[in-house]
Amino acid sequence: MNIPTNLKYTKTDEWFDPLSGKMGLSDYAQSQLSDIVFVEILVEVGDAIEAGKAIASVESVKAAAEAYASASGKVVAVNEELANTPEILNKDPYGKGWMVQIEGGDAFDLM
Repeated sequence: MNIPTNLKYTKTDEWFDPLSGKMGLSDYAQSQLSDIVFVEILVEVGDAIEAGKAIASVESVKAAAEAYASASGKVVAVNEELANTPEILNKDPYGKGWMVQIEGGDAFDLM
């Protein structure tokens, strides 16, 4: 299991990069879901989001789940690639599999 030490993690298995403002699902979360077949980002560029609120809906062959914001801030980018290639979350959860990027991020209950 891949656990980059430069990232912060929530108790609900999301990650946050305080340097880039990007967030997404942890490697552990994607492995528990198994093969991801659908991702819908629930926020848009310009939205103000609060830590702990749903930012994405994720479906796999095993289950459906929501991903929650790991920090509060203003959305400056969303990963639109995930709609067409949701399997990126399985292959590269900390790189190409990021979900949302924010600015002005205040971390929430991060480890």
